[in-house]
Amino acid sequence: MKQSLIILAIAFCALAAGIYVNQLTDNQSRVDTPALPDFSFPDLAGRTHSLTEWHGKIIVVNFWATWCPPCRKEIPEFVELQKEYGEQGLQFVGIALEEKETVAAYLNTLETNYPMLIGGDQAMALAQQMGNIAGILPFSLVFNRDGQLIHRQAGPFSKEDLIKLIKPLL
Repeated sequence: MKQSLIILAIAFCALAAGIYVNQLTDNQSRVDTPALPDFSFPDLAGRTHSLTEWHGKIIVVNFWATWCPPCRKEIPEFVELQKEYGEQGLQFVGIALEEKETVAAYLNTLETNYPMLIGGDQAMALAQQMGNIAGILPFSLVFNRDGQLIHRQAGPFSKEDLIKLIKPLL
């Protein structure tokens, strides 16, 4: 009984800490930050991509990992949104925080229709540089057509909230 109470207290403290950190980093609707970050990462085929490749589009950059359940839940929703709004100028870009082999094995289990880049440890450093100081996954950034960062999302993005954010930009 005592052990259960201790575990419950630890879980509660972790939840409270997570909510606090989320309040610090989450849902910054209009953030004043620089334009698209200058980075490049390879895709699964080894071809290097930079965000500037999609300049002029609404870009949603999603930092994720195969071991992250909320990340895995978001990917099919992002696939649907890419299909629905891609022709109107929406572009998702996934950046995995793992090695190529792990990501390739996972992506073989589902269909994706947007670029998945392999970032490894460098991707986590970039996410922290872009405001993810707590290292929360998933972590998403939304850039307008001019390349200005307009939203940071620490933690999962609900499909409905993302639609509300991107529709006025289309």
